[in-house]
Amino acid sequence: MKKFFLMIAATMLVGVAAAQNAKIPENITIKTLDGKTVETSVIKNDGKPIILSFWATWCKPCNRELNTIKEVYEEWQEETGVKLVAISIDDSKSAARVKPHVDGNEWEYEVYLDQNQDFKRAMNVVNVPHTFIINGEGEIVWQHTSFVEGGEEELIELVRKVANGEEI
Repeated sequence: MKKFFLMIAATMLVGVAAAQNAKIPENITIKTLDGKTVETSVIKNDGKPIILSFWATWCKPCNRELNTIKEVYEEWQEETGVKLVAISIDDSKSAARVKPHVDGNEWEYEVYLDQNQDFKRAMNVVNVPHTFIINGEGEIVWQHTSFVEGGEEELIELVRKVANGEEI
């Protein structure tokens, strides 16, 4: 039995390691807030880090995370060049609430809709919030689910390392 659990744990670690340094799939269809269809290949930041955040209007931890980052986002951009891209997983029933929600919270992020959740599935997102850090080469170098107060401090420390070309 112990060998079984060790084998499962090793498999999970290999899966995590394989997910690291994977790239964002570029051919998944998503929508802009004004309803234009684009592919995920638009998610770029000229060789600088990207924070990719999967969220939903109904998700309280998602909203706390994005509102907390909002307070320091401009400073983060000036310091590291990071761009936050928020991917709403709201379905067709609630997608109409996304733009008013974003505007009401005064989020200056790039926001896209993943109504069919194709991008969510391609990125192996199960629960939201699910946050990724993407390096300048477009590789996933870190990911995390959930949000706790103060988590933004760890996030910016990791972004700083990525912006400086360090491994995390």
